[in-house]
Amino acid sequence: MRVLVLGAGGSHKTEACIVRAARSLGHSCRLVNVVGWSRSAGPLAGRAVRYLADAFQPDFVLLTRHAVLAGETALRATLRGRDAAFWYFDLQPKPQVLALGRLVGRMYITCLARVADYRGAGVEEVRFLPQGVDPASDFPATTAPSAYLCDASFVGSGQYPHRYPVLRALASACRLQIRGPNWDQAAGDLPVAGGPVYGRRLRQVIRGASVSLGANAQPEQDGARACASNRMWKVMGAGGLYLGPLAPEMERFAVGGRHCAWYRSPADAAEQARHYARDPDLRRRVAEAGRAHALGHHTYARRLELLLAGGEYDVRAAPSDDRVVSEFEHSDAGQPLDRA
Repeated sequence: MRVLVLGAGGSHKTEACIVRAARSLGHSCRLVNVVGWSRSAGPLAGRAVRYLADAFQPDFVLLTRHAVLAGETALRATLRGRDAAFWYFDLQPKPQVLALGRLVGRMYITCLARVADYRGAGVEEVRFLPQGVDPASDFPATTAPSAYLCDASFVGSGQYPHRYPVLRALASACRLQIRGPNWDQAAGDLPVAGGPVYGRRLRQVIRGASVSLGANAQPEQDGARACASNRMWKVMGAGGLYLGPLAPEMERFAVGGRHCAWYRSPADAAEQARHYARDPDLRRRVAEAGRAHALGHHTYARRLELLLAGGEYDVRAAPSDDRVVSEFEHSDAGQPLDRA
């Protein structure tokens, strides 16, 4: 099959993971960097995108949200007579996103709880497909700078106050490092260690931390079904121990105490971070099992197989190992962490 991806260029972008996945499955695949063309060609970008698409003669067109920059006219002409799908990775249904979903007619989203919302907004077909692990870019770092060594790390944007309580809880209980954009306006009591990190730097940050934290940006995510952040897959792929918020059906992706760790409150997150920081053998076993599980069940190649076949991720039949009772004990709560 000839697969065309319309989206953003860049080695750390999801589009690059999709292209590698398609080629690993034996498909011929080409990425058209719509973002790059919109910057260099301005109003002629749509014409360039259409020309490149027609020259490739794809059997299937996969669009990300950046494809909207090509313009409706060019996209309609490019999609005419071709099988296509729009894969959206964010939570919020923005007007341009909804318009693109209606134009394409088939949309995949990464939060199961939002399927009905998109269908109600007029998108003909809406299916559930989370992001995943790219073995070519999500792998363990061999070393990490000493400045990255800490008990817990969080990498994400700082403009979401909903994240602050769990970050404050960890900061008060252990050595926490925060990195990412937009932390300059956040409260000054949060230990921000740097700006955005991608690729090798992100893998080093994950290696340097005893646990890598997940923290929801919006309150609605706390109770949303099967709404996994891409952060989870990045951490597990890089061999880190992921500590994330437990929402409904999250253990359909990974089992707590075997592949990762789940917390139910900021206090619970802090207590688990303290515990795993104290027990390197336990966190190594969980992290290694989590990476093996992710590579076995949650790669972009597996996701793309479903998408190209017109299927979706079924949480009811999702792969999961038998639960293993975690060795985590709550008896050390409130005790200071040894920082030697």
